[in-house]
Amino acid sequence: MEYLIHLAILFAIYVPLAVSLNLVVGYTGLLSVTHAAFYGVGAYATTLFMVNLGWSFIPSLIVAMIISGLLATVFGLILSRFRDDYYALVSFGFNIIVYSILLNWEDLTRGPLGIPGIPRPEIFGFTFSSNLSFLILSLALAFGIYLVSAGIVKSSFGRVLKGIREDEKVLAVFGYNTKIFKLVIFSVTAMMAGLAGGLFATYITFIDPSTFSLNESIFILAIIILGGMANLRGSVVGALFLILLPEILRFVGFPTDIAAQMRQVVYGALLVILMLYRPQGLMGEYKL
Repeated sequence: MEYLIHLAILFAIYVPLAVSLNLVVGYTGLLSVTHAAFYGVGAYATTLFMVNLGWSFIPSLIVAMIISGLLATVFGLILSRFRDDYYALVSFGFNIIVYSILLNWEDLTRGPLGIPGIPRPEIFGFTFSSNLSFLILSLALAFGIYLVSAGIVKSSFGRVLKGIREDEKVLAVFGYNTKIFKLVIFSVTAMMAGLAGGLFATYITFIDPSTFSLNESIFILAIIILGGMANLRGSVVGALFLILLPEILRFVGFPTDIAAQMRQVVYGALLVILMLYRPQGLMGEYKL
């Protein structure tokens, strides 16, 4: 049972990551490969405020989200100068920069040694020490992020985002400052990723830079490509599928000496087949 609760918590952590990235990539059409950077900033900021300053969970998480959002605003101003493939390449570089800072700023982050002993969340005197209670908290926050994202999609703001994806120049002709819209959604989704980072840090109670590398950004991007671009429910389905798939493959009778490699081969082959025959994903409305 504990094993299933663990998988459910990981699913609840990845839902905000997938849903928020889909707002940028699927709905706005901006190919960002840097979500793990904001995920990591949220995790480290929450941890440092709780461990070093003794703050409680909620204030630490809120400030961590604000820091992630402000960092995204600064970087978004730089990104706004680029389009299409160059946009993806620059975002790729930003993820590497953040990862390098987390790895090498040892006085603050302890570098590759990581930060142990992160306390579990405590709200109104109740400590979410058991995995079951933490699952309830993480599901509640994930559901909240989903509702906020759905509200954005259904609003006039969301319609502008879709317009940017379809033809940004036409919107500019009608007087929309598309750079502002892109900057706002980039910053808001970075705050959502920061929240997921804070959840992850307080669940595992240990963080190190390897969790927030470029590979993690690619994994989050794979979730929304699999589940469906420009479809929030697809993001949830994609997160569930990619969290469960490696666990399901553990029970496939591969020879012991090549089991890990074969699981990766099957995992990659499934993604390739999907991209060949269903490039917009399982539930998608848009394809890159």
